[in-house]
Amino acid sequence: MVKVRTQDLLNQFELELVAGKDGVHREIFMSDISRPGIEMAGYFKYYPKDRLQLLGKTELSYFYDLKTEDKRDRAIRLCTDITPGIVITRGMDIPEELISECNQSGVPLMRSPYKTTRVISRITNYLEAKFAPFTAVHGVLVDIYGIGVLITGQSGVGKSETALELVKRGHRLVADDSVEIRQEDYDRLIGTAPPLIEHLLEIRGLGIINVMTLFGAGSVRSYKKISLVINLEAWDQKKQYDRLGLDEDTMKIIDVEIPKATVPVRPGRNLAVIIEVAAMNFRLKRMGVNAAEEFSERLTTMIEQEKSGANVDLDLD
Repeated sequence: MVKVRTQDLLNQFELELVAGKDGVHREIFMSDISRPGIEMAGYFKYYPKDRLQLLGKTELSYFYDLKTEDKRDRAIRLCTDITPGIVITRGMDIPEELISECNQSGVPLMRSPYKTTRVISRITNYLEAKFAPFTAVHGVLVDIYGIGVLITGQSGVGKSETALELVKRGHRLVADDSVEIRQEDYDRLIGTAPPLIEHLLEIRGLGIINVMTLFGAGSVRSYKKISLVINLEAWDQKKQYDRLGLDEDTMKIIDVEIPKATVPVRPGRNLAVIIEVAAMNFRLKRMGVNAAEEFSERLTTMIEQEKSGANVDLDLD
């Protein structure tokens, strides 16, 4: 479980810590952010006190119009023992009542110079990425023509060697051997490399090579959305492989179904070229061009025409 603390927000977004420095190690448990508007009016029945609180121009304007005793009451009720922090946007002046209560209760009070919507968007995206479901897959992730292709298969089948050939052909390596995957949306998987092996490839017989050092900064990237899975497996003569491409298989990673193709490996097959073409064909399918379906339609039309011709001959006889 990834732990996110208020201190992480201070470091990530360069927020100004105004008060409550004793609580900068408070933990944030969710990506949802609360704007306590109705709470400013005194209604705290459903106050989400375990969320990060954000006060914009509207909330602070209302706060300043309150009586002194009401200001103290709102500040006390906003600052609970589990509130991870309060963020003030637009670089606005902060009421003394709120500063005093944050110092007393240990709730970090932070200030950002940016607009409210921008602060909400950036912090929410950051927290959602941190709390996203996570897994690790044995394989190689390569960016081929903008398509994130995850190459899987048994150890020794040739995944890393294929990735090396793809890098030589101008594509970019994301991760080798172990791919860390986060589900950042209901249908979006982002793959990265573990920090220990970032930019590295293991080639049997050669050892570890640094792809960025050998081929330049343009040969690697830090992360990539996974769009296609290519599974490499040893050629099995008894197995019937798809020759037309009409059958569409998928692989479930976390909660997302990713299109998957199985490529048999045997001497003489150029796997790098095959995977490269698979990525290009995947792009064409997304654009509405499907060669397998087109061939099937042609074949169906030809059969129907032949049947029609045979019926005409029978009628003449």
